[in-house]
Amino acid sequence: MNIIKLGYRNMADRPLSTLLSLLLLTLGVGMIALLLQVNRHIQQQMENNVRGIDMVVGAKGSPLQLILSAVYHIDAPSGNISLHEAEQLRKNRLVASGIPLSYGDSYKGYRIVGTDHQYPELYKTSVSKGRLWQEPFEVTIGATVAQNLGLEIGDTFMGAHGMVEGSEIHDEYAYQIVGILDYTNAVVDQLILTATESVWAVHHHEEEKSEDHAEEESHAHESADEEHTGTTTHDDTQGSEREITAMLIRFRSPMAMVQLPRMVNENTNMQAAVPAYETHRLFSLMGVGVDTLSTIALVIMAVSGLSVFISLYNALKDRQYEMALMRTYGATRWQLVRLVLQEGLLLTGSGFLLGIFFSRVGLLLISGLIEARYHYSFSGWEIIREEWQLLAVSLVIGLLASLLPAIRTFKINISKTLAYD
Repeated sequence: MNIIKLGYRNMADRPLSTLLSLLLLTLGVGMIALLLQVNRHIQQQMENNVRGIDMVVGAKGSPLQLILSAVYHIDAPSGNISLHEAEQLRKNRLVASGIPLSYGDSYKGYRIVGTDHQYPELYKTSVSKGRLWQEPFEVTIGATVAQNLGLEIGDTFMGAHGMVEGSEIHDEYAYQIVGILDYTNAVVDQLILTATESVWAVHHHEEEKSEDHAEEESHAHESADEEHTGTTTHDDTQGSEREITAMLIRFRSPMAMVQLPRMVNENTNMQAAVPAYETHRLFSLMGVGVDTLSTIALVIMAVSGLSVFISLYNALKDRQYEMALMRTYGATRWQLVRLVLQEGLLLTGSGFLLGIFFSRVGLLLISGLIEARYHYSFSGWEIIREEWQLLAVSLVIGLLASLLPAIRTFKINISKTLAYD
């Protein structure tokens, strides 16, 4: 007697109850597995991008916005800060290094960042083709940028203002690609790196155009004044002080964590934000939603276990005569118990596999949406340790759901069952 084959036939004989049990278990397992995978990938990206960064300084505003814009490059900055003031902070005895960042322009949705060679070193990446930028308007691009846009060494392009496609193009300046970085699975893969002077030159040109328009509007009034006074007005003001968007700080000692953030926030025009604290706060806010959805999924799994129990219990009532007849043909009590337990485990095992499959489909869709909007991608979809634990939970649910029907099967009275039917 083939117990496994018989178990499959018994499940096929009651398609509606089997389908309901599978659907509930698939939904519960799929939701939990999807949450586990998304949470793992987000944490992985967070950790990859904050390594080596103890503090970020930028314009006054939201500290979380500062972290999202300067570390993860998924938000707009709240403003600029004085380069002189940032350099003074970098010279502080508690600061080991400071990496300047200047941005505001993009190319086809990918941010152009003015910085120095410390920035790619921060993510321990190397150049796979070409070299790092040396002169203004030379750029070294991340691996994702090169792959998605089909760019190669020697290509040129012109940046656009802001991060939205269709913005004003800076057609006065063309960037030339001189290098492509290795893939790091960090934010540097989605950036176009250049010298800070490139960003200054572009935005200084914008300021000059704005000033020219203002001068043209006031020219008529100035001419009238000159006719009456016999003097000419001259603009003796110097160019505005150099500014950057943010600076990434690495501390020299743990004492800096206590002193520097407070000192910057209270005594300067800049704002200091600690990535470790802000990302922890962000995960705490996200954790409420994740825990809620996980609880709902566990409830659904428990309901699926109840559905499996009801399905097996009702099937046992309908098949008591069949079970007794199988005993008369030589089947042992333990073979019948194994048959019932096997059906419960087959249902929950199949539900787990379907749940994992649909969680990966959901992860693929979410990854596509995130990549389209933020240029981040989820890589590595292997089954993680928590999902193996989820498999164990699923099998325990199947075992518990089939335990009572299995006990009743073990205690079947052959003579009474055959005589009654």
